[in-house]
Amino acid sequence: MTLSTLPLSYCGNVHPAQTVDELTQVLTTQMARVQRQSDFSIAAGLWLPDAITRELEESPDRLEPIVTALRENNLICYTLNAFPFGNFHLERVKEQVYLPDWTDPQRLEYTIRCARLLARLLPDGVEGSISTVPLGFKALADKPDFQQQCITNLLELARQLDDLHDSTGRVIRLAIEPEPLCVLETTKEVVDFFNALRARVDSEALQEIVDRHLGVCYDVCHQSVEFEDVAESIAELSQNQIRINKVHITCAIDLPNPSQNQEGREFLADFAEPRYLHQTFRNSSTGTVSEVDLTAEFARNPPAEWLDADSWRIHFHVPVHADSLGPLSTTRADLKKALAAVAALEYAPHLEVETYTWTVMPGKDLPDVCDGLTEELAATHRLLNELPKP
Repeated sequence: MTLSTLPLSYCGNVHPAQTVDELTQVLTTQMARVQRQSDFSIAAGLWLPDAITRELEESPDRLEPIVTALRENNLICYTLNAFPFGNFHLERVKEQVYLPDWTDPQRLEYTIRCARLLARLLPDGVEGSISTVPLGFKALADKPDFQQQCITNLLELARQLDDLHDSTGRVIRLAIEPEPLCVLETTKEVVDFFNALRARVDSEALQEIVDRHLGVCYDVCHQSVEFEDVAESIAELSQNQIRINKVHITCAIDLPNPSQNQEGREFLADFAEPRYLHQTFRNSSTGTVSEVDLTAEFARNPPAEWLDADSWRIHFHVPVHADSLGPLSTTRADLKKALAAVAALEYAPHLEVETYTWTVMPGKDLPDVCDGLTEELAATHRLLNELPKP
């Protein structure tokens, strides 16, 4: 019952890189700078898009500059983000980030390439984790037998991760990341899916492999946007023996009392930007309702039922040390609650700060990306140290 003792990681998907040379440059400049500015060791959570994994598969020796850059800058890597398959920094990403989904063999093959690369990057005696899409985006999941096709590919991944364990001694765990409006978004949907997955397991040997290699990435702000009680959510996953292999330390936007908060709605309008999807939820006496994406017009002139809501939650990753942003609140209280619940687990998930939105955040007085990340990591380090000891 303890938190991970590995260096706190931050996710490199905030830094554009589509080639090995560009990734090496990110490590030797931005990530190295964040490490130098921090008073404690940090880890590099690498994002390896498909293009980089193919480059490294064709020329395995090309991994050496990455290994060298990690070593020379006092960084380790124990987790990868294999959620965005393509270019995460295009002018418009939106719902395309969920493609290919887990029915597509490309997603399976890409994730296996990531696992093979992570096996070569892991420090001795350290397990690895890889976060991935929550099967797909609901609006795009229109194939017949979508869930069963996903399960087929995930079981094959588990077998191949087991083979990788046999050949390298490295344990690498997949972390499926629930997200608003995706095939897996609520805790109940995750539990139901893992029950369906386990129903396909036809031997004790395969059950052991699945339990070892398949679990979830718990992105705190995603469940906050769903208005879930994060402590109860984590407890429910634990009760159903669904392992949290990775925790994304994140905060979302909270707009309380929208009908009386015109200033907040006007401020929120500036967060409507063209690159990423910002799923928007409202909570009221009639339940939770969602909009696929935040627009400035919607923020300024919402329907009456949205004005009458108790509050809105918006999937926009904001700095994890911020309790508020001008007239807006954040879900930082949920982050504290979630980390306390994670600390009470009987195992220690990987911990990673994942604010990928620094380059699209509105405002004139923002720190540059590296300074902002340094502040986030320092605040998270303090928060983890302040948690009650089990």
